[in-house]
Amino acid sequence: MKQMLLSATMLATLAFAGAPALAQTAAPTLDGAKPLVVGHRGAAGHRPDHTLEAYKTGIAMGVDFIEPDLVSTKDGVLVARHEPMMSGTTDVSTRPEFASRKTVKKIDGIDTNDWFASDFTLAEIKTLRAKQPFDDRDQSYNGKFEIPTLQEIIDLAKSESARTGRTIGIYPEIKHSTFHSALGLAIEDKLLEQLKAAGWSEKSSPVIIQSFETANLKYLRGKTQLRLSQLVDADDVDKDGNIVLAAPFDRPYDFAVLGDKRTFKDLLTPEGLKEIKTYADIVAPWKPYILAAKQVIGEDGKPKDLNGDGKIDDQDRVLIQPTNVVKDAHAAGLYVHTWTFRSEPKRLASNYKGDPVAEYKPYFDLGIDGLFSDFPDHAVKARDGK
Repeated sequence: MKQMLLSATMLATLAFAGAPALAQTAAPTLDGAKPLVVGHRGAAGHRPDHTLEAYKTGIAMGVDFIEPDLVSTKDGVLVARHEPMMSGTTDVSTRPEFASRKTVKKIDGIDTNDWFASDFTLAEIKTLRAKQPFDDRDQSYNGKFEIPTLQEIIDLAKSESARTGRTIGIYPEIKHSTFHSALGLAIEDKLLEQLKAAGWSEKSSPVIIQSFETANLKYLRGKTQLRLSQLVDADDVDKDGNIVLAAPFDRPYDFAVLGDKRTFKDLLTPEGLKEIKTYADIVAPWKPYILAAKQVIGEDGKPKDLNGDGKIDDQDRVLIQPTNVVKDAHAAGLYVHTWTFRSEPKRLASNYKGDPVAEYKPYFDLGIDGLFSDFPDHAVKARDGK
């Protein structure tokens, strides 16, 4: 990969408010290729999550991969929803015919009261319509789009690849593997069957399978050459920019079931990364594991309102020194993909001065191999200058 110098503007930005001074020469990706841009849930900042329209929007913006989160219907069909629970992303709560379907199930050990995809047939789910789950985003597309099946997403990726002349990959996430397996609706083998039918079963295929759990990835490693990605989660970031762990976001849920006391943090130690390399090709940590930001605390012990808007949010944080996660993962032979980039000013550290494109640059300079973005137009612009 061609070595890139940080622009004078970026250096000035990083120097703001005592932010860390990153190296002026960008670190290379693991294989020297330019980082991948994955349209997170399609293009979730522009259209309701996990709809064909969201995926098409991401593709039009230049993504390399689209990301379908996969859950199972009652009749065993894989569909794209962010979670098995559907009230946050569909109009199911407004449908009187489904009022009685609201129920309590345990998700990663937590009692959750909602409408679950696993209690609906595909035909029933096809009557629902998607909605934008973020209240501060465009709601004008609510109620217009169906919930797509995995097969429809595969067909879209293939047709758009043919139309555009560039390969559009899919990056499916297996949601809550343990939950689905306990219901007799295991996702893993069905996913492999559909991918094989699509002609995708080799390491070179335009497919990456991801999961926050580990046991299912280890199982898949014994059955496929497709690339696998270990997701690494957390609960929050504290005032000093340190990762906070709290159940159920403290460890892979299969660890919790087995009584394994290791946490997500442990997966990112050199030893943890070496273990991941035995079954996965990629480690995909939440981006504060790579580069985080802290609050500026005043003499009164309270965080400073750096932009003077009367609210305390990410705009009132400043970057701290980056970690060695990318360097250590590359040393273990793992690619690093990170998530999720969101363009709203309130979700950007003060160093970026409200410019979402600026946020990508320090991560690129640290050598990440790929990223997930709700706003892939900004991601592509940051990477390619377009």
